[in-house]
Amino acid sequence: TDSDLAGPNDGFLALCSEAKGLIDITHGMGTPASIVPFPPGHFEVFDLKPSGKVQSIQMEQFHCCRQQPSHAIYDTVEKLPISLDEELVKSNIRNLFENAVRKRLMAHRRIGCLLSGGLDSSLVAATLVKLAKEEKLPYPIQTFAIGSDDSPDIVAARKVATHIGSEHHEVTFTVEEGIEVVKDVIFHLESYDITTIRASVGMYLISKYIRQKTDSVVIFSGEGSDELTQGYIYFHKAPTPKAAAEDSIRLMEELYMFDVLRADRTTAAHGYLELRVPFLDHRFTAYYLSLPEEMRVPRDGVEKHLLRESFKGLDLIPDEILWRRKEAFSDGLTSVKKSWYTYLQEHLESMVNDDDMEEAYKRFPHNPPRTKEAYYYRQEFEKHYPDRAQWLSHYWMPRWIDAIDPSARTLSIYKPEKDQ
Repeated sequence: TDSDLAGPNDGFLALCSEAKGLIDITHGMGTPASIVPFPPGHFEVFDLKPSGKVQSIQMEQFHCCRQQPSHAIYDTVEKLPISLDEELVKSNIRNLFENAVRKRLMAHRRIGCLLSGGLDSSLVAATLVKLAKEEKLPYPIQTFAIGSDDSPDIVAARKVATHIGSEHHEVTFTVEEGIEVVKDVIFHLESYDITTIRASVGMYLISKYIRQKTDSVVIFSGEGSDELTQGYIYFHKAPTPKAAAEDSIRLMEELYMFDVLRADRTTAAHGYLELRVPFLDHRFTAYYLSLPEEMRVPRDGVEKHLLRESFKGLDLIPDEILWRRKEAFSDGLTSVKKSWYTYLQEHLESMVNDDDMEEAYKRFPHNPPRTKEAYYYRQEFEKHYPDRAQWLSHYWMPRWIDAIDPSARTLSIYKPEKDQ
């Protein structure tokens, strides 16, 4: 799904899993090749001409996140009871989620898990450890957390690892180390999206650690849950359950530009780590999105209420983690007093001058940067991928609220946890 196609309409075709493999291709044409991301969930049929050129004859979508996949009939979880009784729904969610983790245990290499200490990665890690014991894997599951010394993520992840009994690794990084890799991160991501870059730094550094210091290769992670289960804090401001449900689907369809892009590229940057994301299991997403809109919205001031309720009382993860508020990965990396993104902004303020900012709209008419941080990212992106800004259709931003920064910590509705 992350392949890119190169070639204008002259029948020249090249494919690569990342655009950097296509950028320098010349094909005897005066114009640069057009490089476009291939849309996820689609297939395209080409007619190969005797000349070696190709012609597209069919382009079709074969899967969308709301669709029950056709392989569901061969699944180990039998047909689900179709009932909107809340207890049955919660039982279905548990069964499908556990099934999503179990089917991803098939691996020839050692399995590990990213653990930020948030709800999603904690549910993945706890279920993985439980199933690894049942399947009698010959090694303990390694979990990996990253943050600065006093970060809420590090503390929360430690609690979860102790609770589930994983072999836990903590990777600490300094703000300087984070800032140092920003340029590399932009090169690997092929994006200039603000929140994607901020969150990618931690994931890039933790992937580097896993590759260099351990033998875990197949890495489980919690991506996709926020999009699927309306986990972002801005969902509290959704005008109606219908609007929330529609935005959830929009986020799912755009994952390939944002969180999934981040997860894929940062883990692949250090020799291949194979990422597996149970929350994006086709059967699980189809079921969750089929539930009534009213069931999926935040409830009692808590986002992802239905997901949390589904795992209540099982002692799978500590209660305080089950009910922990959403903390964006790029925020929870450093202390509550000061977010990682604030350090980044302060550092990058000095890298871009006011005159450049005033000209930003002229220099970058597509998605013009509105802050010096965004300007710096765009500048770095253009160095590697000149005139390819169209790869990103828009910046990731909260909805229904007047936001000029993607971080939840800047929103009026953000409430830090009392005990941090």
